[in-house]
Amino acid sequence: MPELTYWCELAWLPPGEAVAGVLVEIEGSRIAAITPGVAGPPPGATRLAGLTLPGLANAHSHAFHRALRGVTQAEQGSFWTWRERMYGVAGALDPDSYHRLATAAFAEMALAGITCVGEFHYLHHTPDGTPYDDPNAMGHALVAAAREAGLRIALLDACYLTGGVGEPLGGVQLRFGDGDAERWAVRAEALAAAYAGQPDVEAGAAVHSVRAVPAEHLATVAAFSHHHAAPLHVHVSEQRAENASCLERYSATPVQVLHEHGVLGPRSTAVHATHVSEVDVALLGQSRTYVCMCPTTERDLADGIGPARAMHEAGSPVTLGSDSHAVVDLFEEARAVELDERLASERRGHWRAAELLQAATAAGHASLGFPDAGTLCPGAWADLVSVRLDSVRTAGGGPAAETVVFAATAADVHSVVSGGRQVVAEGRHVLGDVGALLAEAVAEARRERV
Repeated sequence: MPELTYWCELAWLPPGEAVAGVLVEIEGSRIAAITPGVAGPPPGATRLAGLTLPGLANAHSHAFHRALRGVTQAEQGSFWTWRERMYGVAGALDPDSYHRLATAAFAEMALAGITCVGEFHYLHHTPDGTPYDDPNAMGHALVAAAREAGLRIALLDACYLTGGVGEPLGGVQLRFGDGDAERWAVRAEALAAAYAGQPDVEAGAAVHSVRAVPAEHLATVAAFSHHHAAPLHVHVSEQRAENASCLERYSATPVQVLHEHGVLGPRSTAVHATHVSEVDVALLGQSRTYVCMCPTTERDLADGIGPARAMHEAGSPVTLGSDSHAVVDLFEEARAVELDERLASERRGHWRAAELLQAATAAGHASLGFPDAGTLCPGAWADLVSVRLDSVRTAGGGPAAETVVFAATAADVHSVVSGGRQVVAEGRHVLGDVGALLAEAVAEARRERV
């Protein structure tokens, strides 16, 4: 007998269509059965109104950036001046305060329908670079936070060795680094061992960027990913200045450097890939490297508009991330992929709603090491995200998928089941007032920074 039964008014089922009257039976953390065409909820079933989607995957997050929302958006300046403000927050946190901030940030994600997060993690040590008694204390704080908020997590432990191409770490950057890739690998191996066999945690790896990891260290990080069959993520060509410094040092683009040292591949994700050449696009596509687009951050930081469609057609699956959390809304990220390309090309119709939902769900989960999530089918993770179709934004819309992708916001998510556990009901998280949790945690981070 199923432990839980949900009846969906509409559900997004493979191969990509909204189906009416779908009964979903759950055993433990998995979907046991899917039955379409059920006229109404049977006795004991919970009714889910609107369109029920698989869980959304936030493929690129820096949880501590949540403390910057509303602080930097109105400033003049550049990505690099924004980075200095970010360093101020990065220098403030310890394992306890980071746990509180990340728990609130992850709960906000759950309210938005996100059931899995790829946390690009580089706040490793104390502010002066001294390791904590447990060198992975900050990573453990993030895992605990995700579990409390009801998310699975791919903890993408970042190798971060230099402050720029050929520049030593300085200031708060010292807490990001391990000295060299071999010492990073020792710490990363301990992290992987700590979560071995725990299905809700994927211990992955990250190369912060070619700015922060010299070419001779890249193969060590790639070897970790290959050995553990773990995801490997990397910031790529987010800024033109990054490309220029890479070309000066290596006579090659960041994508070319990563390709030459074995970083690209079907378990790898290039985050941003904003300023890429045709050769870069081909290398990413031929290697089947995922590309994670983060449009709300990319526009907030004036990064530019990346060629998402071209990379997709070349063979790179596209995923979505909220990155700096200027906004936490994967529907906004999804439609921005289409709308930004309209602005760049002066032409409409680059992406179908079904393709953007694929990016937000199955592709995102797979890029984080959870290929058995992001779809509503027997055996998959039991993630159900229900979106209202009768709100002031969605009422009177057309087909359900188009309405959700191009009109809904995170505020229209009313119910979230994550791994068989209902973490959001009637728009309220099980932890209670997430706004109050965020306000307290962010204020603490900002007080400590001063």
